[in-house]
Amino acid sequence: MNAAGLAKLAGTIQSAFSAATWDMVWSSIGQTLYMTALTTILTGICGLILGVSLLITDRDGLCPMPVFNAVAGGIVNALRSMPSVIIIILTLPLSRLIIGVSYGPRACIIALAVTCIPMFARLVESSILEVPKGKAEAAAAMGAKKRDIVFKVLLPEALPNLIRSFTIAVIAIISTTALAGSFGAGGLGDVAVRYGYNRFRGDVLIAAALALIIMVNLVQFAGAGASKAILKRRHLL
Repeated sequence: MNAAGLAKLAGTIQSAFSAATWDMVWSSIGQTLYMTALTTILTGICGLILGVSLLITDRDGLCPMPVFNAVAGGIVNALRSMPSVIIIILTLPLSRLIIGVSYGPRACIIALAVTCIPMFARLVESSILEVPKGKAEAAAAMGAKKRDIVFKVLLPEALPNLIRSFTIAVIAIISTTALAGSFGAGGLGDVAVRYGYNRFRGDVLIAAALALIIMVNLVQFAGAGASKAILKRRHLL
């Protein structure tokens, strides 16, 4: 790279940290946080319920329901196999039907939830499966009800793994919000595409990417810290 190229790159990096660039990015950070927060709540609640349901309705589960398990598992696998772009495109008409609009942060929350709930459900199922079967069997032998085995044995024992899985899900939500930005969702993805890519503003691209990196690292730090704190409290670390 010649001197002119290096000077241009240095100018772009310097502009990426300027007040004017970040004035453009700040509002999009708020939109990204809004989409992430609501999608995280939906994913956490629905994914946990779905993951536990898939676990207990398995042939070897607490409440075997092979037909329900096969249907629910098939739907989960089908949604997980579809790229996020296709899910976003397919769910935009559903957003218009439910909330009356097919663009903006609110419209893409449904698409984000449909994308991330199946993934988190499988992570929940895998996390609980790591709990030794002997603990559930011991609780059953002492007369514990199935509900108590789930809520007082399996979920508490799997909590550190569940927190790590939830952290992965939140990070996936953040990355998907950036993708949804190119479909009119707003947020950092929209700014990066509309101003950074289409208008050849490398400084905006760098600023948007930096904001996403910071958000992801904060989530990862919080999730890892919470998981380790529980393990230390149980004297497992």
